[in-house]
Amino acid sequence: MRDVIAVLRTERRARWFLLANAQSTIGSYAAIVALMVLAYERMHSAWAVSLVLLADFLPSMVLGPLFGAAADRWPRRTCAIVAELLRAVAFVGIALVHSFPATVALATLAGVGTALFSPAVLAALPSLSSPERSAAVTSLYGATRDIGRTLGPLLAAALFPILSPEGLMVVNGATFAASSIVIALVPLGRAAGSGELRPGILREAREGLAQTWALQGVRVVLWASTFAILFAAMVNVGELLLARDLGASASGFAILMVGVGAGVVTGSLLGSRGGDLHEMKPRYLAGILLVGASLIGLALAPNYGAALIAFFAQGLGNGIVIVHERLIFHAAVPDALMGRAFSVLDTLGGWGFAAAFLGAGAIIAALSTRAMFAIAGGGLLLVWAAASLSMRRVWNAPAAEPAA
Repeated sequence: MRDVIAVLRTERRARWFLLANAQSTIGSYAAIVALMVLAYERMHSAWAVSLVLLADFLPSMVLGPLFGAAADRWPRRTCAIVAELLRAVAFVGIALVHSFPATVALATLAGVGTALFSPAVLAALPSLSSPERSAAVTSLYGATRDIGRTLGPLLAAALFPILSPEGLMVVNGATFAASSIVIALVPLGRAAGSGELRPGILREAREGLAQTWALQGVRVVLWASTFAILFAAMVNVGELLLARDLGASASGFAILMVGVGAGVVTGSLLGSRGGDLHEMKPRYLAGILLVGASLIGLALAPNYGAALIAFFAQGLGNGIVIVHERLIFHAAVPDALMGRAFSVLDTLGGWGFAAAFLGAGAIIAALSTRAMFAIAGGGLLLVWAAASLSMRRVWNAPAAEPAA
């Protein structure tokens, strides 16, 4: 925690960027609630909600490597500013249109902004501070997003009595516009070799896929995190049903979600100490193991108190996995490849989420909610075992010091 406090006190660039990201993230998660309300009002079908949520993932799922190539090809600050402005236009536009097809189209535009922002910013995070505090910056970035995920829906609930869903869309657009202004004033590192004569962006995207997959340890993180998302994201479908099975009220369910959020923030902050690859590898694997064990605990939870502990543990493991996969990429991927590597991670993760949402519904319909949690937990334990076996020969010793 000392490094986290030091970043907030002394790293001015990181502090301004994190504040800008925090306010736009809170606005985004508040707007998601409003967007679901608007989608339903404009189509009057449960499919409306599914389609607008899918629209946010679709650009990354289909074109993720191209956005990563853009982040490695052009200044990352420029990419981040363009991404924020795209999202500002998209959310203000959603407030102004009335048809459902236009709503989906603008939600997809917002997804384009997200797909460009993520690899550009994740690749640039180490440039926001001195090298010894870059792990703390990455940890804080994850924590601010997780806090936004928790506070955003609460803010939406507080504002709905005085602000329409369309009004909340406009407010969210304003947060992205404000973020773009701050980013324009904060230097973000350029990719090594950016600005040089380069091959076409399609070829660069293909090369990025191949080069990222060729990195042995990184390759394991890619498939392990993808399958971890596939199983862990099933929780999103079953958590409300499990809460009802335990007799929890709406407030009780909200407390469970706060427990998850608190766990994720705590797990993210645990990455602030950083370390070498041989130190981060066991923490990453331990996070997967913790999520798997907690989901089995949820399948067996006899009462609300046990479920609350298991939900916190699940969030804790999730935060540990996410922050350490990012730190591993920062340490193991060459800077010139960083944007494309993160875009591959985002693309595979998007497909993992989509498969999780479909698979969880099918399992619950065929078996039960608790059976789904048990299957998801067992799947994560298999991912942990396979990843541990695959990583046994990589990152087992401190990196060699450069010759004097």
